[in-house]
Amino acid sequence: MSGAHGPRRPSSAALHWIGVHALGVAAALFFVLPFVFLLLTSLMGDRQALTRDLWPDTWEWDNYAKVWHTPGFLTWWRNTLLYAGLGTLLTVVSSVPVAYALAKFRFRGRRPALLLVIAMMMLPPQVVVIPMYLFWARQLDLSGTLWPLIVPMAFGDAFSIFLLRQFLLTIPDEYLDAARVDGCGEVRTLLRVVLPMARPGIAAVALFQFFCAWNDYFGPQIYASDNPAAWTLSYGLESFKGAHHTNWNLTMAATVLVMAPVIVLFFFAQKAFVEGVTLTGVKG
Repeated sequence: MSGAHGPRRPSSAALHWIGVHALGVAAALFFVLPFVFLLLTSLMGDRQALTRDLWPDTWEWDNYAKVWHTPGFLTWWRNTLLYAGLGTLLTVVSSVPVAYALAKFRFRGRRPALLLVIAMMMLPPQVVVIPMYLFWARQLDLSGTLWPLIVPMAFGDAFSIFLLRQFLLTIPDEYLDAARVDGCGEVRTLLRVVLPMARPGIAAVALFQFFCAWNDYFGPQIYASDNPAAWTLSYGLESFKGAHHTNWNLTMAATVLVMAPVIVLFFFAQKAFVEGVTLTGVKG
């Protein structure tokens, strides 16, 4: 019967499925191909990296060893881990109590406090960089270190506070009331009830802060540029590129080593990250 009526045409649902997936594959290739080019170039020899070749003639895995043993690279790595790790910890510890108070407490000045947090989010860091630098350099003599970037994180971050506050609004007040009836104080309620339920939001904030600190170039350039022992990977990579401007394979290998930790971390924590970001918009 099908032969009498000619070949069957695909249904509109099938065409829609094919079109959506084709666009998805095209978008994926658009984002993935630069990383593939970066990886392949990092495995080429010095001469081939300057040509138009896209595929390595020989796989030069030693490029990564050369970059790893470059003088200063391990120091940049340790400094970046200190900056990103300690800064993320301080941001989370200081931002959670503030977000909890703004989300669950009813007190005079609550709305102005929230508006102040939002206003701080809109304030570009470049506006206050000069007075802040003069304070840290002249008053505290901490120029040439990363402490001017790490210490302020112990006093909270506006974006982290706002994001956590939005997430904590999704936690029903009945859980907190039940904990208070059982005799829990506010601190114990925060530690025993709120924090376990707020793990996705905390994970999202921690990842945002870690990525921001790991990729930060502006801050280390302002405070640590005159001391190579305090350079981070983002700032040290610029110096590495200047010293190896004709060795694109080594520059690409260094870039891969800088990018790899955050990519691996995101893939392991992407479920909590996406869930935390999604739930922050449930209530306003």
